[in-house]
Amino acid sequence: MRWLGCYRLGPMWKVLLVFVVIAFAGQLLGVLFNKSWVQPERPRSLFSLSENGQGPPLGSCRPQTHIMFLKTHKTASSTILNMLYRFGEEQGLRFALPMGYQFGYPLPFIAQRVKGYRGPHVAEYDIMGNHMRFYKPEVDKVMPANTFYFSILRDPVALAESSYAYYKNVAPAFRRSKGLGDFADNPKKYYDPRLRNNHYARNLLWFDFGLDHNANYSLALAKRGEAAVRRNFKLILLSEYFDQSMVLLRHALCWPLDAVVSFSLNARQQISKSRSAWVGKAAAPASLQLTEEQRQKLREWNALDWHLYQAFNSTFWNKVERFGQARMDTEVTLLRSRRDVLARICLRDGGRPIEASLIRDRAIRPFQSGLVKILGYELQPGLDNATRQACLRMIRPEIQYKDLLDLRQFPRAQQHPGAAAAGNALAVKKDSSPRRTGQQARESLERDWDGTILVRNKSQVHVDIKGKLR
Repeated sequence: MRWLGCYRLGPMWKVLLVFVVIAFAGQLLGVLFNKSWVQPERPRSLFSLSENGQGPPLGSCRPQTHIMFLKTHKTASSTILNMLYRFGEEQGLRFALPMGYQFGYPLPFIAQRVKGYRGPHVAEYDIMGNHMRFYKPEVDKVMPANTFYFSILRDPVALAESSYAYYKNVAPAFRRSKGLGDFADNPKKYYDPRLRNNHYARNLLWFDFGLDHNANYSLALAKRGEAAVRRNFKLILLSEYFDQSMVLLRHALCWPLDAVVSFSLNARQQISKSRSAWVGKAAAPASLQLTEEQRQKLREWNALDWHLYQAFNSTFWNKVERFGQARMDTEVTLLRSRRDVLARICLRDGGRPIEASLIRDRAIRPFQSGLVKILGYELQPGLDNATRQACLRMIRPEIQYKDLLDLRQFPRAQQHPGAAAAGNALAVKKDSSPRRTGQQARESLERDWDGTILVRNKSQVHVDIKGKLR
């Protein structure tokens, strides 16, 4: 202070000196008290609150990271694939990805369909889950020996309703019929097993598991197919009991609760009789309405699928009983509560799905196909970046998510508009014919769910391996 006293300070210098002293004192207090007096704490991401997202304890198990999910059609499998994508992305795992969006479906899977595949177990993959027609010997070339295999089933009648709505213009048997009831009354009138894409119209689950879906039903055959599925898959889920399925899956994989909390993806819009509002999944358009007699006819037409569903329905509830019904009820309640919390924080309008055309961000609009509109979601505005990214992962549509993972896993690979067709080169035919217009073009070209061009009314090569049920 004697040094300061040697000089006479003017008023401006005195003000400046006071300001410097106050600033220094504030900085010192901030260091001492973790800056709590100087600036407010930054808002934490919702997903950093681990005590809310971990769920009930799982014991001493270790999270499973080698996973093969057989993505069956129209069974809520897109929602499950989203979970696998999220978990794998967050954990830095390596995906076995198709060159397009499916592994050569509807042909049986071969390892060469995996992007970057260079031979059996040359590169290690952690997660596989895109659409394929299952063939275990080829999958074994890609996935590690300790891989956890699981899949999901759906009541064949409900599956037929969804398939008809989605593949009406793809499957010749559906296209020729006036409605699902008309098809159910006399399926043989419309169904020709030689025509491409008619596999969507009969025993679709059986087909996806790599079995002969056109085989004449017998109890012995059905039991052999059931046994093959049991040998290859450690867990079979049911879409009608999705939340209970997620609890069983969480414990089987030893994953935190948030990893299996999801929003329904690829949901169909249902219109009330007044055609004025979205009313959830309870209603059905006139073309999909069925009498009880027609529902029974569909079970008979899809007898192999019906056997598979009944067998694994029984197995499913045996697992629930061993798990404990009261314990299951508690964990389902917790899962639904967590979903509600995330929906309120992540989604506009409380999580109500909306038409794709109304979604402002084109990058998260779901792909459209068939008779009904596929719904999507919009994010809440004003989310902090970490929470926004976590929420975005939960609603990102399958095609866009696969493209993102592909770009990250193969950053130097050239991306081009024909990439979608590349992965299905054996299953689809590129349109190399002269450009056509009008009705002729509409009749000659049709597209699968991922936009790849399909050949219409061409005989499908018989690819079932007779006598082998693996």
